[in-house]
Amino acid sequence: MKKILLSMLIAVCSMSSFAQVSKMVGEWYTIDDKTNEKKAVVQIYKEKDGLYYGKIIQSLIKADGAVCVACTGEDANKPIVGLTIVRGFKEKDGALVGGRVLDPESGKYYYGKITMDGEKLVLRGSIDKMGVLGRSQTWIKKK
Repeated sequence: MKKILLSMLIAVCSMSSFAQVSKMVGEWYTIDDKTNEKKAVVQIYKEKDGLYYGKIIQSLIKADGAVCVACTGEDANKPIVGLTIVRGFKEKDGALVGGRVLDPESGKYYYGKITMDGEKLVLRGSIDKMGVLGRSQTWIKKK
């Protein structure tokens, strides 16, 4: 009887963490953590490889055709709209972890973690894997 109850509890917990991650999929307004202004619309999606990604689908502050001049490598001079800035996240305990986040303004990649805070998405980018040395942005669901 205890094994059955434990199995049911585990199943319910795993379904609730999956539901949390499924809320992250969709379109989000990125909010500048300094000015509180909407900067872009990012679409978070799950790829066939089972990992989560996010790309800018609309810029709210850059002119059409603006490119990532600070980016290097494969992202150098790519258009801001269409740029993948959230890469390779996996679901773990109701969060998205283990991926990298691109800051198009600096062209730098950061370790990332994505969680939900009520109806808002919180993206934490950091220079260390533990998430200590970094900053967080809160994104708002586009309706």
